[in-house]
This record gives sequence, C-alpha cells and structure tokens, in this order.
Amino acid sequence: MNVKTKLLLGVGALFLMIVALSAIGAIYINKSKRDTKNILVANYNSLIYSKNMIQALDDFDNPEAVKEFEKNVDLEGKNLTEKGEKESWLALKNHFFEYKSEPSPENAVALRNDIVEIMRQNMEAIQRKSDIAIATSENAYIWIIALGTFCFLVASSLLFNIPHSISNPISTLTKSIDEISKRNYSERINLPMDGEFGQLAGSFNIMAQKLEEYENSNLNREIINKKRVETLIENMHDPVIGLDDEGKIVFINQESLKVSGLVKTDVLGKTASNIAIDNDLIREILQREKSSSTDSMKIYADDKESYFDLDVVPISFLETGKKNIINAGKVLILRNITRYKELEYAKTNFIATISHELKTPISAIKMGTQLLKNENFGDLNLQQQELVNSIEEDGQRLLDITGELLNMSQVESGNIKLNITDCSVKNLLNAAYTNNIKLAQNKSIKITLENKVEENATVTADFDKTVWVLNNFITNAIKHSFTDGEIILGAEKLGDRSRFFVKDFGNGIDEKFQNEIFDRYFQVPGSNQNGTGLGLSICKSFIEKMNGEIGVDSTGAEGSRFWFLL
Repeated sequence: MNVKTKLLLGVGALFLMIVALSAIGAIYINKSKRDTKNILVANYNSLIYSKNMIQALDDFDNPEAVKEFEKNVDLEGKNLTEKGEKESWLALKNHFFEYKSEPSPENAVALRNDIVEIMRQNMEAIQRKSDIAIATSENAYIWIIALGTFCFLVASSLLFNIPHSISNPISTLTKSIDEISKRNYSERINLPMDGEFGQLAGSFNIMAQKLEEYENSNLNREIINKKRVETLIENMHDPVIGLDDEGKIVFINQESLKVSGLVKTDVLGKTASNIAIDNDLIREILQREKSSSTDSMKIYADDKESYFDLDVVPISFLETGKKNIINAGKVLILRNITRYKELEYAKTNFIATISHELKTPISAIKMGTQLLKNENFGDLNLQQQELVNSIEEDGQRLLDITGELLNMSQVESGNIKLNITDCSVKNLLNAAYTNNIKLAQNKSIKITLENKVEENATVTADFDKTVWVLNNFITNAIKHSFTDGEIILGAEKLGDRSRFFVKDFGNGIDEKFQNEIFDRYFQVPGSNQNGTGLGLSICKSFIEKMNGEIGVDSTGAEGSRFWFLL
C-alpha cells in the first residue's frame, strides 16, 4: 500500500468517525430537548391552570374569582395532552356549572376532586416523561462513550502506525545516504518493494551499486594520480613539507631532506613541533609561520649561503552536505630565491660603484664652474655666465641623483646605517631651513618656520637622515610652488611624538595618486618635473627604519602637506 492510500484511509476513517460521533450527539441532544419541551409546555401549564382554579374556588363568592376560574377551565380545555385528561376536564366543567347554579358543599368537593384528578394525571405524565428523558440521556451517554472509545482506539492506532510507516523508511534512507556520503558504497536499503518508499529504495540500491562499480574502477586511477603527485613533489627543486591537521609530517621531498639533514623514515608520521626540538631549520620555519614574517631565510645549501622565501599553503575544503570548512593541514614550500638575491646584490653594488665613480668627476665639474665664476680668473660675458650657471645646475642635479642612488643602494641592501641620538627639533628645522633658503630665494619663494613644540623638545632619530628627508620635502615643495609663493616648514606635538611637516600651496596631488606617491620610481602624471622618482621612496625607508610614520595630505588646489612622525 502506498503512502498516499495510507494517508487517505487514515484521514478518511477519522473524518467518518467524527461525523458519526457528531450525528449521534446531535440526535440525542435533539431528543432530550423535545422531551423536556413536552414536559414544560403541556404538563407544566396544566398544573398552573389547576393551581389557579383551586385559588379561585377558595374565593368563589367574588365575581372576579368566578371569571378567573372559568378562564382557566377554558385554557385547560385547550391543553388536554394526557390519556383520561379529557374525561376529567368534562366532569370538571359539568361540576363547575352545577356549583355555579347551586353552590353546595357537595358540588364544591366534587369540583375540587376533578381539579386534583387533573393535577394527578399531569404529575404522573411529568414523572413518566422525566424517566424517558433520563433513559434517553443514558442511552446517549452510552453511545457517545462507546463511539468515542472506538474513535480514540482507531485514532491512536493511526497516530502510531501512519507516522512510523512514513518516518521509519525515511530514517533508514537518511542513514544509508549518510553512509554513501562517507564513501561506503556497499550500503543497501532493505524495504518492502510496494509503495513509493519501496520504489525509492530500489532506485537508491541501483545508484549505490553504480557508485560502487565506479569507485572500484577509479581506484587504480586514483593510485596512479597519487603516484604522479608524489613524483611531482619529490622532483621539485624547492623544499616541500606537508603537514596534516594535527601538525604531523605526511610527506617531505628530497630537497627538504637535503637542506634540513633529516631522514625521511625518521620524520614521517611525527609532529613537526617535536622534530623542531632537534632541527634548527624546522624550528625556524615554524617560528616564521606563526609570526607571518616576510623576510627571506638564509640557509646553507648547495655549498653556499642560499636564500629562501617561506610560502604556507593551507589545505581546506567544504565537505559535501556540510556547512563547516574542514582544515586538512598545510603545505610548507621554501622557494629558492638565491639567484634573484645574487642579481639584486649585483645590481645594488653596480649602482653604488657607478654612483661613487660619478661623484668625483661631478665634483670636479662643480669646482670648475666655481673657478670660472671667480673674477680672479677673468670676467665672463653674459652668454658665458648663463652657460656656466647651466653647467653648475646640471652638475648639482647629477650630484643629487648620485646621492639618491647611493641611498637607494643602502635601502635595497638593507644596510641603512643609522646614528640614533636625541635630536633637537629646533636644530632639525633650522638645518633644513638653512640648506634650502638660498634655493627658495632664487625662485622668489618664502620659507616660513612654524615650530609649535617646546623649545627644548627632542626626538630619537638620525640627525643627518632626518634633515635629508626634510630637504627632500622642501626641494619638492619648491619645484611645485608658484613664483612668489610660500612654503611652511614646521613641527607640532602629537601625543608623545613630534610631527614634522612641509606645506606648499601648489597644485596638490590627486587623491588616487596619494597611496602611490612613496613607491619607488613613481612620479605624478603630468607633473612635468625632472627627477628619478626615488626621493620619497628613500624618505619612507629612512623614517620607517627609525620606527616612524610618513604620509601626505593634499586637497587639490590647496597644495600638499608632507609629514612624518618621530
């Protein structure tokens, strides 16, 4: 029997029993109502009429009482419902006329006896009908109890059987599906084959059989794929270590064994934290993973110092039918960047060497221009003076570029040498002001000092490099300021630190370029200013090396405000 038929039969049976119970209850209630109405309407009225006639008989000398008596006799004549009641009423009527024409004691007694007889007949009728009503109620009670008990038993049976007949197959099917999701393709469902659940079980078993066949056919393929992956990892030129979710080593390639000095059979299945106790490389890898350090690792490999970057690749997946992401471990990859480091060092050394070599002839050029401008060696005409000034400016520009290249070589090599002392804020500002006041005056630009910190305020910094940063800010401000413009050089207190700033009133920097302004070689498009794009990048490296912060505020036409915190 299918589920639909079971539900129709169960619900239909309950519906019919409810209808039957309601019908029987309605029938017996209506019957009791009718019996009660007969008592109230017929017999009770006759008793009232008889009572009124007895009261009128006691006051028969009163004409009004005679009329009342006659009225109730007529009413009783219209309410004759019981057997023998009509004969008693006729006798009452005859005795009434006799008593009315001859009011003797004998006629009064006869009249009273007729009234009592009518009352007796109605009282007996009330008792009889009351017994019938009680019997009807008892029958209704028995029928309703019997039918209600039957309905309860049937409903209880349906309540337990129908849900079980539906939930049990569903529960069995759910468990089997869960087993299939765990790759237990040998799972089968044993249910009667009739009905929807039987058909579903049959389809499920066919599906499980197909999956089992597919699993068996793919087993060899998975083994081959596993071998391919293992071979790929084994032949990688970078050290690779695989950890499971408990931190145990599940695979390690030959390169990892070579640089760590470990033996494969000694580490597989053991936790990396235990291996790290006796192995410096594994310990350093785990420490860098926890600290998320981005610095390169220096390892002695291939008979020389080699450099490696650590990449941590987490392995996680969302299991089918689940909501939580499962962590299956991680892969640690040491990428050999020695070749890139060597090229970087070669480039840095080349730049440093070239810069040093260029400084001597550039200095000679500057000295030569100064000698040419010396009046002791003769006067220059206007055209010659312009040429000498142009040579001097170009020489100074070349000197600035070589200085930036030397600083950049320090930054790239990581060998920024700092002389950290307590530096006077006032002295830093004055030094930067003195270095740039002549250049500003040549371009008719005013430099205004705004020292908002205490007179004896100090910062912990390298004096020369801090002044270099301020010089760079000021020269950039001069380049981007208008003729007869103004530059503000100042410092202010910000918490427990001091903020140095250089404010110009030029065209400003577009907001979309403000995050890139401190990148190496970056120049604002359309600025039309000659430069290397290294100055601000070097400034950032110097300030961050001194544990400071650097930034820029610019609002378009209102100019730019470069600042750093120390």
